[in-house]
Amino acid sequence: MRLRTILLILSLLALVSTAGGGMHYYYSLQDSAISLAHRRAAGQTEVLANQISSFLAQNQKPVEALASLGEMQRALIKPDEGNLAAANDVLDKFKKSLEVDVCYLLNRQGLTIASSNRDSLDSFVGHNFSFRPYFQQAIAGQATKYLALGTTSKKRGAYYAYAVYPPAGGAPLGVAVIKTPISLLEGNLNLGDEEEAALMVGPHEVIFSTNRVEWLNKTLWPSSLEDWEAIARTRQFGDGPWPWSGLTRVGEHLVKDEAGREYLLYTRPVAHFPGWRLVYLTSMAGVAQWAFKPYLQTTGVAVLGLCLFAGLGVYFLYRKASQEITRRRMAEEDLRRSEERYRRLYHKTPALLHSVDTTGRLVNVSDYWSDALGYSDEEVIGRKLTDFLTPQSHRHAETEVLPLFFRTGQAQDISYQFVKKNGEVVDVLLSAIAERDDQGRIVKSLAVLVDVTALKRTEEELRRAQEKLSEYSRDLERQVRQRTREITSFLKYTPAVVYMKDAEGRYIMVNSRFEELFNLSTEQVWGNTVYELFSREIAEQFAKSDRMVLQAKRSVQVEERIPHEDGFNTYLSVRFPIINENGQVSRICGIMVNITDLKKAQEQLRRLSGSIMEGQEAERRAIARELHDELGQVLTALRIDAVWLREHLKGQDPKAGGRAQNMCAIIDHTISEVRNIATRLRPPALEDLGLVDALEWYTTDLEKHTGIACVFNWDRVPEVDDQTAIATYRVAQEALTNAARHSGATSVDVALQGQDGRLTLSVSDNGLGFATDQLSEREGLGIAGMRERAGLAGGDLTINSHPGRGTEVRLVLPVRPMSGGRH
Repeated sequence: MRLRTILLILSLLALVSTAGGGMHYYYSLQDSAISLAHRRAAGQTEVLANQISSFLAQNQKPVEALASLGEMQRALIKPDEGNLAAANDVLDKFKKSLEVDVCYLLNRQGLTIASSNRDSLDSFVGHNFSFRPYFQQAIAGQATKYLALGTTSKKRGAYYAYAVYPPAGGAPLGVAVIKTPISLLEGNLNLGDEEEAALMVGPHEVIFSTNRVEWLNKTLWPSSLEDWEAIARTRQFGDGPWPWSGLTRVGEHLVKDEAGREYLLYTRPVAHFPGWRLVYLTSMAGVAQWAFKPYLQTTGVAVLGLCLFAGLGVYFLYRKASQEITRRRMAEEDLRRSEERYRRLYHKTPALLHSVDTTGRLVNVSDYWSDALGYSDEEVIGRKLTDFLTPQSHRHAETEVLPLFFRTGQAQDISYQFVKKNGEVVDVLLSAIAERDDQGRIVKSLAVLVDVTALKRTEEELRRAQEKLSEYSRDLERQVRQRTREITSFLKYTPAVVYMKDAEGRYIMVNSRFEELFNLSTEQVWGNTVYELFSREIAEQFAKSDRMVLQAKRSVQVEERIPHEDGFNTYLSVRFPIINENGQVSRICGIMVNITDLKKAQEQLRRLSGSIMEGQEAERRAIARELHDELGQVLTALRIDAVWLREHLKGQDPKAGGRAQNMCAIIDHTISEVRNIATRLRPPALEDLGLVDALEWYTTDLEKHTGIACVFNWDRVPEVDDQTAIATYRVAQEALTNAARHSGATSVDVALQGQDGRLTLSVSDNGLGFATDQLSEREGLGIAGMRERAGLAGGDLTINSHPGRGTEVRLVLPVRPMSGGRH
């Protein structure tokens, strides 16, 4: 019994020891697991914070390079269409190279003038972002990074801003901004499982970014209405609301959600973003499971349990190590891609970029720098920058610029002259910023060079042009004074009446001749219309001419009758408009010349011309009668004698008889020619049968002699007096003669028609035609004669002709109508 008791006691003690050891082991394992979870959470928080800081810092250098480009400066200095197009092109290239959301440019007032999303529905162009802290800090000269929800795009993003300075230095012109979507950061966090959560928490505890969508745009801890108002005033996180996420702090590193789940909590501040921190959460359920699983395994076979536990531990540690290695590799790959983007931007940016170390030796140059100066990378890397400068620029750099730069860490718009490989000298403006190590010491520079050779050449040409312009302006002023004196003298001493009205017909200028003619002073005329100055009849006459100018918008020439002391005088008035830049008539000018004496002389000349033409017609009639009566009888008697002579010589002397026969033929031809001459001088048909038959005979005779097809049509031709008939016949005769001699026509249409008290003659051909305004004085005498005959008969003559399209002569005379026929 004693042995059994001892064995029982030993068994109980072993059982109690085993149970106690198991419990101790369980709690030790649980404490170890919780401690490991704390270390893991702290390490994971550190990795994620570094990963976020690396991601958020990668676009700071590109935005500084973007702000230093000349296209940005020119677009802000002179925002015309060309400069804005160049700036937009650079913004597009930066957006594509950096794979960011949008790149844009703000002026000094915060207004967006250029943007890579200018063609999108949520374009930033025209929006003012002066309320944004990144603009306020950047315009004050600070490089700025900022996290916010876009007020226009409603997209979360990281903003990188840098001031754009003028080429000559001074206050910033505006701000260049690059916006990166936060979704890229969330995609790169690569959290292990659903039991983990990473939260980027901003000012006022607002959750700005997280892999747990249900907590996005909520506050980490409970907030009051005053907190919401403070958040809304920042305009950093949209329009709200910002409800509570449901998380409650239980301990220093322990929180609980609304469902009662507990999480380990660790935080780290985000570098370079004051007020921002990373919050990392891992579920306590997973931590408890780590401690519970080994305890269950220890209840089995000890060795198997230990092996299984060791295997599971090795597997777990291997899995966690693999995850950690994968995360590190992904972080390294992100860093490599960032460096590759920076390197690509550095070499592909259309600007001269280089870096020098603290000894002034080149360590990097962009491809554009090498191409512009004509050197290869091997020829420049390791050499001093001053080796490529002119002697004067070399001294300036060594004694002033480089020492000052390595003290202050920046240089702005330094004027240098570089020597290209081919010996050509180029002028540049250099701006540079320093790159520092962790202790803040300058290790190298990043410099941007702008080629201003063409700009300086343009400035010199502009200076010479300004000198020429000044000289031209002085000469122009002298000419203006001279022309003003000439115009003033002209208006004062010209015998013509000159005046000017506005578009409403009010007089704004008259000359002294106007005052004398109408016995009105300038003060009486100024600002009044014709209805306020003249009688109704005269006013209507002037107003009608003004309306013609306003409607036609061109010069108009009219004859106007003005009362004088000796009766009405006739004035030739020329009215012409002055057109403004909108194509509207702004002024009406008039020049009036007294042509009363000229009109009287013209009337006398017309009567004289009529008398001359009547005399010509009478002379032609007499000559035609003499030719027909006297010369015709003589030729007839001569032919009778020639026929008698032929008959008597026919049998006696055949040769003499043949000569007599030829004499008879010549006499017959002469009789025919005399008859034709007499007919052309005064056709008998015109006196005996009338105008229609005379024209029908003449067209038939012309067709027979010239071979030109002549068609004569007539309709309702009334009886006309001798003057009208002769004028119509002579005009038709001259028009047909011109067509036969000069036009090269194959057909001529002659039409005579009476209608509405008018007689109309039309002669048209299908000949070569001519330009009516290019006739010489000799060539135009026939046309002038036709016009004179038409005027004497009280009619009107028009000639329509164009090269290659034939000619039409149209005569219209006033007569009384009667019925007619058609031939």
